[in-house]
Amino acid sequence: MRSPSNHALRVLSAAALACAALLAQPSHAALFGDDEARKAILDLRQKVDANAQRQDSENRHAAEELAQLRRSLLELQSQIETLKSEQASLRGQNEQLARDVSELQRRQKDIAQGVDDRLRQFEPVKVSVDGREFQADPAEKKDFEAALAQFRQGAFPQAQTGFAEFIRRYPQSGYLPTALFWLGNAQYATRDYKEAVANFKSLLAVASEHPRAPEAALSIANCQTELKDSKSAKKTLEDLIKVYPQSEAAAAARERLARLK
Repeated sequence: MRSPSNHALRVLSAAALACAALLAQPSHAALFGDDEARKAILDLRQKVDANAQRQDSENRHAAEELAQLRRSLLELQSQIETLKSEQASLRGQNEQLARDVSELQRRQKDIAQGVDDRLRQFEPVKVSVDGREFQADPAEKKDFEAALAQFRQGAFPQAQTGFAEFIRRYPQSGYLPTALFWLGNAQYATRDYKEAVANFKSLLAVASEHPRAPEAALSIANCQTELKDSKSAKKTLEDLIKVYPQSEAAAAARERLARLK
């Protein structure tokens, strides 16, 4: 065989170099791609880390805000409960105050009613006795009626005491002439004729026009008769007929005078 020529060797060398160049090119490209990828990964990792840190910071901030909001809500809830408690207390106080006011008004009404009742006990009332009308205090009316009731029951000593006390206590009373009349009759019933005459005469002195005056004059004559003073009794009967000629007492006086003659 023949040995290759120089030209052929050169061709083969060139081809080998070309192949080597072709083989060398992918290795260089791969090396460059890894660096870029590594850098991209590092950049991405830095971004992820930064995002994670930012997210952590935001989460911590949000957690703090949430905790603050929770504390605010708890404080607000506490204030609401306090306000509810105060409102309930105020409502209770208002209800108690309303009850107190109601009780005070009731007591005031009772007191006012009591005062009115007491005042009415002292207010004069219109009375009619022996055909005469006048004003009398309730106590005055009560005392007179009590003494008169004793007389009607036949308790003459008690009636005498009652009428004497009445006259002493109410010297200006409209009951005075009638009280003198019944006092004289109570004394006549207990045979106290002289005192009876004195009280009958007092009636005639203070109220000669009183409806009981003629009877009082006749009673004086009766007392004088009991005292065996016929002369005075006759004079009293004659005066009775002159002063009260149309009275029933005058008619009785005429009959007695006829018997005395």
